[in-house]
Amino acid sequence: MPAQYPLPVFHFTVQWGGTRIGFSEVSGLTQENQAIEYRDGSFPEYSSIKMPGLRKFSNITLKRGIVKSDNEFFKWLSTVKLNTVERRDVVISLLNEKHEPVMVWKAQNAFPVKVEGPGLKASGNEVAIESIELAHEGLELQND
Repeated sequence: MPAQYPLPVFHFTVQWGGTRIGFSEVSGLTQENQAIEYRDGSFPEYSSIKMPGLRKFSNITLKRGIVKSDNEFFKWLSTVKLNTVERRDVVISLLNEKHEPVMVWKAQNAFPVKVEGPGLKASGNEVAIESIELAHEGLELQND
C-alpha cells in the first residue's frame, strides 16, 4: 500500500461570484462550538458543568494580486446598505495535480465586511495585494 501524504495548500480556487477565481491566500476557514457553563446551587461539586452552545464562524479573508481596472471587491462592498447586502455562497476548493477538487469548503450567505487595498512602499519589491474579508452564516466541509 502506498504512503498517504498530507495535501499541499498551494493549489486552490475560490468561486465567489466574481470573474477571477485565483487567489494568493485564503484564511479563516474556522468554526467553533462555544461552551455554556452552568451550575445549580444543589450540585455536590463546587464546579460548573459544560454543555454545547452556539456555533460561531470566523470571517474568511481572501487575498489576491491587483489587476488594472478590476474593482469587483469594491463593487460587492458597495451593495451593503442598512440591513441589506448582496449575499453569495462562496466555494473554496483544494485541488489535486489534475486540477480536481479534493476538499471543498462552502461558506453560506457570505457578504463583504472589509475591503483592503495594498500597502504601498517606495522600496517594495512585491506584487500589490488586495484583500476582502467576508462574514458568513455557515461553513460546510466536503471531502471527495
